[in-house]
Amino acid sequence: MARPNGKHISSKLFLLLSCVGLLGVALIADFLWASSSSLTSAYSSLASNWAFEKSGSVVIPKVEKERAIQGKKDQSAGRVLSATYADLPAPELKWEQMATAPVPRLDGSAIQIKNLLYVFAGYGTIDYVHSHVDVYNFTDNTWGGRFDMPKEMAHSHLGVVSDGRYIYIISGQYGPQCRGPTARSFVLDTETKQWGELPPLPVPRYAAATQLWRGRLHVMGGSKEDRHEPALEHWSIAVKNGKALEKEWQTEVPIPRGGPHRACIVVDDRLLVIGGQEGDFMAKPGSPIFKCSRRHEVVYSDVYMLDDEMRWKTLPPMPKPDSHIEFAWVIVNNSIVIAGGTTEKHPVTKKMILVGEVFWFKLDTLEWSVVGKMPFRVKTTLVGFWDGWLYFTSGQRDKGPDDPSPRKVIGEVWRTKLSLQ
Repeated sequence: MARPNGKHISSKLFLLLSCVGLLGVALIADFLWASSSSLTSAYSSLASNWAFEKSGSVVIPKVEKERAIQGKKDQSAGRVLSATYADLPAPELKWEQMATAPVPRLDGSAIQIKNLLYVFAGYGTIDYVHSHVDVYNFTDNTWGGRFDMPKEMAHSHLGVVSDGRYIYIISGQYGPQCRGPTARSFVLDTETKQWGELPPLPVPRYAAATQLWRGRLHVMGGSKEDRHEPALEHWSIAVKNGKALEKEWQTEVPIPRGGPHRACIVVDDRLLVIGGQEGDFMAKPGSPIFKCSRRHEVVYSDVYMLDDEMRWKTLPPMPKPDSHIEFAWVIVNNSIVIAGGTTEKHPVTKKMILVGEVFWFKLDTLEWSVVGKMPFRVKTTLVGFWDGWLYFTSGQRDKGPDDPSPRKVIGEVWRTKLSLQ
């Protein structure tokens, strides 16, 4: 038998190995193509969800960023509180509307003498201030007896107090918007309607706490000349029958906490200072019309009392922070009643929140409570009390039951029967 040719066998083997090799290359190529296609698809999907944003050396996936943003939105939505969050539980009071004032007023001032409420100055609009006095008669529900103020007298942020005949008007802001203060001070004889002048304050003040106590006219706190910085200074001057008995104001013990828009009350030979705020709007730098510019404000609920030794004592605070209440109080049955005001800003929107409660401070027990609700939230109310009725007029009211931010300046007069046990 003839043996196979070695060269022939080698050729067949080479051909077989070549086929196997080609088949292997094809399989590998197919695998690599499939893998590449899969990786490309995966990368495309990944790339659509990742937008690489560098923050230093940190790379943030787009999907994670979107989730974080959505999370913040959800968290923020969870923090958004009801617009009425600041309202405290209070019983309803039955209010009735009386004769509307001749003009609307914001940051006006008022003093009650018997059955008459003397209402001074205030803003009509941010660009217009009143320079006259209107008088409301509680007995017959009428307005009348309008007369002008001195041309040099301030128009808002006044300190005002009365001894039952003479009304003392201290310092305040002269003009509209956020114009500067004046140190000039005046006195009105309500029987003759004649004006006199007092020695000016050592320096001007906005909305300083003002009261008559033990034969002396006391002026303390308020805002300094820039309208924003709280003042601590406290001065007094002896007065009698509408006249100053001294040529200059004397320095007294500083108030523990400065600022404007607080109630200052003398009852049972005790001088109390209630509520108020630190900070206020101030004139925008360089504005030719002294346009108001918002600044940070802190509203507080502090209550201080000046004792016989001329030392300040801290009393129980109000149920919540309250400002713009310098003429929003009356004394009823050895109690202090305060209506309306402003409280801390909304925690999310940062808008001003008006107060719609009537607060009651019992002087015998030093306890606070909420005696009722007002017909709406309102600040800078001018309050009086006559024949068992609690009255208020003027101020700036809210936008509605669900929006406690300020809206309309009013001249309305409202009253409710008030019985305190």
